[in-house]
Amino acid sequence: MLNTNTPEFTIDLFETISEFGLKTEPEIDVISQEKIDDSANFSVLIKIDGKVFESSYFIPSGNEVVVKRHKKRFLKLALYNAINTLYPTRLPWGSLTGIRPTKLCYQIMEEGGNFKEEFLNKFKVSSEKTQLVSKILQAQKKYYEKTENNFGLFVSIPFCPSRCAYCSFLSCEIGKVKQIDDYVSALCKEIEASKPLIKNLRSVYVGGGTPVSLKNEHFERILSAIGKTNVEYTIEAGRPDCITEENLKIMKKYGVSRVCVNPQTMCDETLKILGRKHTSKDIFEKFELVRSFGFDINMDLICGLPGENFDTFKSTLDRVCQLNPENITIHTLALKRGSKLKQTTERLSGEIVEKMVDYGHKKLEDEGYQPYYLYRQKYMAGNLENTGYAKKGKECVYNVDMMEEIAQIIGCGANSVSKRIFIDENRLERYGAPKDVVTYINKIEKIIEEKSKLFN
Repeated sequence: MLNTNTPEFTIDLFETISEFGLKTEPEIDVISQEKIDDSANFSVLIKIDGKVFESSYFIPSGNEVVVKRHKKRFLKLALYNAINTLYPTRLPWGSLTGIRPTKLCYQIMEEGGNFKEEFLNKFKVSSEKTQLVSKILQAQKKYYEKTENNFGLFVSIPFCPSRCAYCSFLSCEIGKVKQIDDYVSALCKEIEASKPLIKNLRSVYVGGGTPVSLKNEHFERILSAIGKTNVEYTIEAGRPDCITEENLKIMKKYGVSRVCVNPQTMCDETLKILGRKHTSKDIFEKFELVRSFGFDINMDLICGLPGENFDTFKSTLDRVCQLNPENITIHTLALKRGSKLKQTTERLSGEIVEKMVDYGHKKLEDEGYQPYYLYRQKYMAGNLENTGYAKKGKECVYNVDMMEEIAQIIGCGANSVSKRIFIDENRLERYGAPKDVVTYINKIEKIIEEKSKLFN
């Protein structure tokens, strides 16, 4: 049971508590108060089953957004330290529960701090994860450009041939959707209306869902609406069973430069459990087909899939490395509400998953890859992370801009999110399109109008 005088941070405080996976539910009070003295202006009083912990912090002056961000950071830190004193637990990311640890590093550096020192000593992040973040910041140097003039375009195609057991996205099985043509028409209209909002386009990312599950005529209509560009251009082809010579020709025609071929695992038995309609043999065949068109390739893998052990994951990664794609992204399985897997599986033990993640990091660095972005999610096995690795010079600009929130993102399509950043005010505003396809189609005029207001 949680009681607090800062209800606006209740969700964040619950996230901190949940990281510990406590078997009992202690009564916790979190009380914040302004406290002015020579060294601190903010204090936090924590009571856990009658035991009292008090911490004091200094919040730098700034606008309301900056002050609120620091208050949330220190409330979570004080709560973490109190719980960890009573229930000692090794958490690789310490008190950090946010999805963007690297963004926090940039904030600390902008405020004149030393992120390594704060990660290790204040936030109790492990030395391994602190070093991982340091490597990512180094890899991002050539791409990190914080300006309101840079834009990324994201196009959402929320359809798949089938629903994977771990998936919680609001994607639809394409064979059951009657409004495909209407959706494509609405999406193309939104894309055309969005073009005048864009200043300096840095990247295009067409995701889903599985964009190549569309009929070729629909797929080409969308790429034609986007138009041919000279920037990084990614198609999340995803399922090997949907990749064909015909849709690859369409991609080539419109200037696509990067294609995601996502096996998730090379174990055929696991693929059946997940509900995917392809085999590991298909992955190898479609990889070679995509490679024959000259595209850069990303491959997604998941640590902690049901029934798999360390040797299963090791075999998957070793086989993927033999293919030598430009990018490999290692995800940690997150059991999210809305996924079939969540209904049959509880929170996973992190010990084996952490071994998988550690092996992935060492193996990929030995193979010439470097980590260049990461993010975290709720309900992840072992409280770990998702990390993208790339061959030098092959990093995905869209992923950097999106995760670090340093460029404007124009989102088009159902369940897409547009982000406008205001650098001088150190804040951003989001506009989320309706998640439901039919609602999106019916509200397309209003969506275009509201998004235009945000960016104008």
